[in-house]
Amino acid sequence: MQNHDILIQEIEGIDDYLGPTFRYMRYMKPGCQYFLKSNIIIMSHVSQRPNVLSTSAPKYEHLLFEIESTDTSSVGLVIRAIYDGHEHQKFMEKLDERIKSHDKEIERMCNHHYQGFIDSIRELLQVRSLAQQLNTEILDLDTRISASTTQVIEKGEELVKARKVESNIAAAIDSLTTCLPVLAAYAKLQRQLKDKRYYPALKTLEHLESFDLPKVKNYRFSSQITEQIPLLRENIKDASMSDLRFFLENIRKYSPKIGEVAMRHSAEQLVNESEIIGKKKKKIQQSSTPINEGEDELSAQDLMDFSPVYRCMHIYTVLREGDTFKSYYQQQRHQQARLVLQPPINMHESIIGYQTYLHGIIGFFVVEDHILNTGNGLTTRLYLEELWAMALSKIVNALRTHSAYCTDATLILKIKNLIMLFNTTLRNYGYPVGQLWDLLQEIRVHYNEVLMQHWVQLFRDILDEDNFLPIQVSSQEEYNQILESFPYHDPELEKARFPKKFPFSMMVPKVYHQVKEFIYACLKFSEDLNLTQTEIDEMITKSTNLLLTRTFSGCLSSLFRKPSLALLQVVQIIINTGYLESSTKYLEEFVSNITGTPHDGQLSCGGVKSAMFRVARDDAEKQICDKLERKLDEFLELENYDWILAEPQGHASGFITDLIAFLQSTFTCFTNLPAEVAQVACKSACRHIAEAILNILISEDVKQISMGALQQVNLDTIQCEQFAASEPVLGLPEGILLQYFAQLRQLLDLFMTWDWPTYFHDYGHESSKYHLVTPNMAILLLEKLRESDKKNVFSVLKKSERDKKKLMETVLKQLRQLAQTTSQ
Repeated sequence: MQNHDILIQEIEGIDDYLGPTFRYMRYMKPGCQYFLKSNIIIMSHVSQRPNVLSTSAPKYEHLLFEIESTDTSSVGLVIRAIYDGHEHQKFMEKLDERIKSHDKEIERMCNHHYQGFIDSIRELLQVRSLAQQLNTEILDLDTRISASTTQVIEKGEELVKARKVESNIAAAIDSLTTCLPVLAAYAKLQRQLKDKRYYPALKTLEHLESFDLPKVKNYRFSSQITEQIPLLRENIKDASMSDLRFFLENIRKYSPKIGEVAMRHSAEQLVNESEIIGKKKKKIQQSSTPINEGEDELSAQDLMDFSPVYRCMHIYTVLREGDTFKSYYQQQRHQQARLVLQPPINMHESIIGYQTYLHGIIGFFVVEDHILNTGNGLTTRLYLEELWAMALSKIVNALRTHSAYCTDATLILKIKNLIMLFNTTLRNYGYPVGQLWDLLQEIRVHYNEVLMQHWVQLFRDILDEDNFLPIQVSSQEEYNQILESFPYHDPELEKARFPKKFPFSMMVPKVYHQVKEFIYACLKFSEDLNLTQTEIDEMITKSTNLLLTRTFSGCLSSLFRKPSLALLQVVQIIINTGYLESSTKYLEEFVSNITGTPHDGQLSCGGVKSAMFRVARDDAEKQICDKLERKLDEFLELENYDWILAEPQGHASGFITDLIAFLQSTFTCFTNLPAEVAQVACKSACRHIAEAILNILISEDVKQISMGALQQVNLDTIQCEQFAASEPVLGLPEGILLQYFAQLRQLLDLFMTWDWPTYFHDYGHESSKYHLVTPNMAILLLEKLRESDKKNVFSVLKKSERDKKKLMETVLKQLRQLAQTTSQ
């Protein structure tokens, strides 16, 4: 079968040769069938039919047979075989003969079947006429149908168009129904943004993004809106943040107004609760800036619109950036707090500066308290406590610093009242203000210092105006005025006739009055400080003590240094201080009546006598001594000793007599002085006189001294010793004043008695009669005596004088040796 298939393929191939095929067939085995496509079937059997190629028929006959008996698919094979054999001319001739043969056969067959053909033609002609008629009718019908259907087609086309339009309209309606809510939501979003309703706009944007836009995601505008959503969110964030910044700017401007209203309401509350007096209410109202009645009825929070903060917080919360917003808000407010806490540079100059500063702080923390209560977690109590702790230290430092610059007591009182109202307002909002109460105690100390500075000037004016002479009154009215201004009781003075003379000058009642005024001024600051009566009493007592012991004593000390102040005026001042000291018990009663606390010598330094004006009295004693010594120097400068005097005058020198008379009259005036002051002055005077006379004797200006001059000095010394022994001042120990003349007396006695053996024998012993006389001092005086003797030319003629001279030389020699030994 494989060989048969190969044969069929060669027969079917147009490009194969027929020759090889038939040659191949010649050698096929007998009894096989061969199939040829294109209706040529060759079935041969070796036993029935001999091989075609082996017959005697010509080759072209066989080819014609193949053409006639097969389909067109084998024509190519036949033609190829013809051309391969180069016999196509003969084939064409045989083909023409075969055609003619077939034509004859066809003609013969046509003649046999002609009648049927004629009938068929006749029928065909009839059918032709009918067909033409039918064609005419059909054409007419077609014309009419075409004419009638033209309008139908037009209407149909219009109907189709209408149907299409209707369909488009329905689709458009459906699309618009779907898109209009989205567009309406977008338009609503734009209106909300335009109206700055950012939080509703954000909600609308979220709804638009989550529910509306997914329904219209196939539309181009949906993608445009979707692309704009992040930008819209950022715009909402920026716009809300811009509103917040505007709010922060405004809140800084309105904080002082908010604080002022809050303090005003606190003041009204205090008045209603009877915690402060009506006078203070008046002060508070006068110190505050007037505001409108409408604003007065509003609370502090009503003065400011907080909606930008809430909107911004809600927006950032929705955007899941709530923590970022809280951090930003707290940071900005923290920075604003630092600005609010910076006091004005000239705040200490007027109460307005303090009001502006404290109003701003109260406004700031009132706002923060409102945000804490209504901000839904925007701020926390811990954050606010930390912020207040930081602010409180800065507030205390600022008020402490600027109040320290204030030198006006009235202004300090206003500051104190303002701080108290500040404390009350903040305490009502829950802020701890303990440090501010401590600050008020510090300001109270400064207030007392300022008062003392003010009273310094008052005391100085009193001292400058006083003549330091005892007050003399000529009528009962004047007498009563003095007693009303100063508590003084003297039965002898009451019985005396006019004119009456008080032992003190006008300084005493004036100072006493000013001390009482000072106590009143101190008490003003203590009002409403929630101090106990004991604390107030201690404060007033301490301040009054300082006023008298430091302030007034300082004024007295300054007064004592004035060169124009006379000795008797100094004495009168000391007398005045004594009466002021004795009046402290009345001041204690005055303070007790105010505070209700008993006193027991607290203003008199625990009852120590003369302790209040000790510093002033010490200065006065020094001034008395200095002025007394200067006065004594004026007398001593009048000395006119004749140092070559042969014989003494027999009585004290004139300047010594005048000096003693001056001392006697002066110490008589010291009767009203404290005993210790008079005693110190008397001691100083005696010491100064003794030193002055001794210095005169050993002065280098005196080159020679005669024995007569020395005896005159001895007489003057005796006069001074008699004064010292007369007890010019009471209370001095016996012989204390003579001790100041002891050295001068020993020196004069040594030269008057010429007791040199005793001097040399007892020198260096404490029991020596001349232990105060030094060798150098004796040498100086002895040399001056020797110089005086040299000028007496007749002294060498007398043996006694010559012996005296030799003795003098011997004594000088021994004194020099003794001085040299002592120096070694």
